[in-house]
Amino acid sequence: MFDHIRSIQSRDPIMPTFMEVLLGYNGYHAACWHRFSHVLWGFKLRALARLSSNLARMITGVEIHPQAQIGKRLFIDHGTGCVIGQTAVIGDDVTLYHGVTLGGVGSDSKNASKTEKRHPTIENGVMIGAGAQILGDILIGANAKVGSNSVVVQNIPAGCTAIGIPAKIICKEGRGAGAYGMPTIEDWVI
Repeated sequence: MFDHIRSIQSRDPIMPTFMEVLLGYNGYHAACWHRFSHVLWGFKLRALARLSSNLARMITGVEIHPQAQIGKRLFIDHGTGCVIGQTAVIGDDVTLYHGVTLGGVGSDSKNASKTEKRHPTIENGVMIGAGAQILGDILIGANAKVGSNSVVVQNIPAGCTAIGIPAKIICKEGRGAGAYGMPTIEDWVI
């Protein structure tokens, strides 16, 4: 808990106090509540897990399926409207802004397995801007950035920035990005 809150404090530009995060950050509350729902899901108490996650959604405005796998220190800033789907996998130190969807795509087969991976995998250190939609069983590489309102339907390599509808990689691997996942002017690939 302390590590998670300190991580949020270090990543939020307003530098909130410990108590501000503990008492007033709905994204923090959603991530903590998810841990409980995920444990229930793991014990095959699926109805209780869904009830728990639904209560969390009503209170926090963040919807996280109890089967989703979430790493350490997830920061959902202004979390209202975020949706994290059933087979999503999120690494450590990921930042999501409000309105982000880690969504699935429909299966081509009527007989698809209920365990089929349909949602994205987000590696460590990724930042996803407000309103971005990450759709399908795709990989967003470590330390990648996705610009606000982008629609991502293909893999994004580690360290790269992608923006647009559909999202296109616009900066070279390993280069930095400015605020909210937007590249600095020096990073644009022409």
